[in-house]
Amino acid sequence: MSSSKFARYLPILDWGRRYDRAALGSDLLAAVIVTIMLIPQSLAYALLAGLPPEAGLYASILPILLYAIFGTSRTLAVGPVAIVSLMTAAAIGKIATQGSADYASAALTLALLSGGILLIMGVFRLGFLVNFLSHPVISGFITASGILIAASQLKNILGIPATGHTLIETLISLARHLGAVNLWTLAIGASTTAFLFWVRKGLKPLLRGWGLSPAVADGIAKAGPVLAVVATTLLVWALGLEARGVSVVGALPQSLPPLTLPGLSLDLMRQLLMPALLISVIGFVGSISVAQTLAVRRRQRVDADQELIGLGIANLGAAFTGGFPVTGGFARSVVNYDAGAQTPAAGAYTAVGLGIAALMLTPLIHYLPNATLAATIIVAVLGLVDLNILKTAWCYSRADFAAVAVTMAATLLIGVEAGVSAGVLLSILLHLQKTSHPHVAEVGLVPGTQHFRNILRHKVETDPSVLTLRVDESLYFANARFLEDYISNRVAEDTPLRHVILMCSAVNEVDLSAVESLEAINTRLSELGVKLHLSEVKGPVMDRLKRGHLLTCLTGQVFLSQYDAYRSVVAQGAAAAE
Repeated sequence: MSSSKFARYLPILDWGRRYDRAALGSDLLAAVIVTIMLIPQSLAYALLAGLPPEAGLYASILPILLYAIFGTSRTLAVGPVAIVSLMTAAAIGKIATQGSADYASAALTLALLSGGILLIMGVFRLGFLVNFLSHPVISGFITASGILIAASQLKNILGIPATGHTLIETLISLARHLGAVNLWTLAIGASTTAFLFWVRKGLKPLLRGWGLSPAVADGIAKAGPVLAVVATTLLVWALGLEARGVSVVGALPQSLPPLTLPGLSLDLMRQLLMPALLISVIGFVGSISVAQTLAVRRRQRVDADQELIGLGIANLGAAFTGGFPVTGGFARSVVNYDAGAQTPAAGAYTAVGLGIAALMLTPLIHYLPNATLAATIIVAVLGLVDLNILKTAWCYSRADFAAVAVTMAATLLIGVEAGVSAGVLLSILLHLQKTSHPHVAEVGLVPGTQHFRNILRHKVETDPSVLTLRVDESLYFANARFLEDYISNRVAEDTPLRHVILMCSAVNEVDLSAVESLEAINTRLSELGVKLHLSEVKGPVMDRLKRGHLLTCLTGQVFLSQYDAYRSVVAQGAAAAE
């Protein structure tokens, strides 16, 4: 393997050669800020996934180190995220009991499968497959998942037991246990939630008003969750609230991530394969979106296929070190960027910081209330909820609205896997429906120009013996018969017609089925004494047509421009009339 190709799979060889003291200082500062932010987040997302809190720390150490070696984004912060944690809980909850060894083992297997899928997609450059997840589907899924996650955390805010994989199940379960609300837990959860919402909107302006610099005020504001963790932990410890029913994190292992072996039974892997695929795709879409957005701001480049490899190897690392599926986090990545991270080394330093926390700080987290972690999750995910997407989609496109609405409804009422599957399936079906009925416009010459426009939208010149049709779609097996029927019906009602010109400026591809349909159209028109012409055929399309028989049996001609075609056939008609 050449050195350039070797560097393609190891981006660290590129940025590492230019690493200097200035980058070191910026990366260290960013790492400190992200580490402080990531500690409570990783604990919270582990609980959301149904795993022990320490699994969140473990999933944030080796995966970050591996991504720093294999990833191409300079600022993407990898680790547990809310949506993937929810999908993890939904997938594993169907096959194992939460809190059991089988549940933890299944989480490792899910990370292994997700990592393998991402790695294979990256090696074979299959990143384009995620394009089948349209933006409306992603928006609808994220919005519904945010609502579902927030609802699932209300049990920890109220201090009551509740279960449910759908919104209705969760709300019914919460209603049944409302009589058992723990008032201390409710006070901690509600006040923490209110504080974190205020931190997001009001703390920074307040600090600026006190004369602090924007950078300092922003740093303190981003540390809001840590302040909530410290304050509520001290409160529970000082007042002995654990004895009054306040659920706490409890004792955590004081160690670095252990070496673990995922469950490798064929039956388990079969059950988790589809959830792993969905987690891989959803995680990658979110990750590459934020990575590319931040890269553009600095005029940097992100290689999507290498990102698949980097995220795949990061998930493999999580599978063998006690973690669960991970991906790039939006909020953490933005914080990493704003804090001045210059290279992926910032992620490596973050991993070191988390390792130190896992070794030294876990005893201090014993009295951290689960209500505080639930508040952290709720505030984070509600920022992802965008109900305006329904109004926007409805105003712009009924098809996009249908995709959003079905995705949201299926996610909330059936489950996360059903939601994203329904959205993808509907998007594909809507695309096939649209392309199988392409827009075909009858066009005429705009007076005084060489331009042709739709006769229904513009005042144009036409000739009764000439029919010019502009096909606004590539021609393939799904729409070839539609065009054939369209032309047959149009010609049947127009007896003076002598020429049909297909304007192909918008046709980028013609497959074999479409060529056969064009040959059939040519034959039918010939039987009616009508010639078929083509105009503005693109080079690659013409190359394909030359391989078949259409051009040799075409009754008309192929013209470089629509204007040449129109003038030529009109002149032929005038000559015949004389």
